[in-house]
Amino acid sequence: MKDWSELTQKVIGLGAPMLGGALGGPFGAAAGKILADAVGVPGATPEAVDATLTARGDAAAVSENLARAESEWLAALAEVGKAQVAQVGETQRAEIASGDRLQRWWRPVYALELSLIECPAFAATLLHALWRGHETGINGFASLSALLMTYFCARFGVLGVYVSGRTREKQAAAIGELPPSLLSELVKTLVKKK
Repeated sequence: MKDWSELTQKVIGLGAPMLGGALGGPFGAAAGKILADAVGVPGATPEAVDATLTARGDAAAVSENLARAESEWLAALAEVGKAQVAQVGETQRAEIASGDRLQRWWRPVYALELSLIECPAFAATLLHALWRGHETGINGFASLSALLMTYFCARFGVLGVYVSGRTREKQAAAIGELPPSLLSELVKTLVKKK
């Protein structure tokens, strides 16, 4: 026997599907170490564990040991997940609290440019064409109306995402973690109603 993946089917068949699946994956050596410790094999090698699982006649003891190994594996996975979530949260808090000028100013500049320059300029041009009765300008605006509506919807959509995102950032800075999003609150509400 060369590696832990050869024990996958045996361990799954003995009632430890999560641990057995892990033996065949990238964390096979770590899962194998937990399995070897649980069945009482001093040398954590696939051959020694296979011999121990095959030689033991007491099915209840083997089943109990595998259940303990499965539980330890799931606890180890939970710890890894908890550490990853903590690290992601720490990174997000650091980014939110950073003094990076580009991060802090691009969205307000975007909002000001859109609302104080671009929209008024567009409205003034359209009103001027209408006031003067400039047929070519009016027809140009009419033929481009779908494109212009799509453009402004996209621009104001980005602005809306900015406003809600900035609110969440400020709340996260105040309470130390990101508040739940509107979508997650909606999903929770729908799940509770069922």
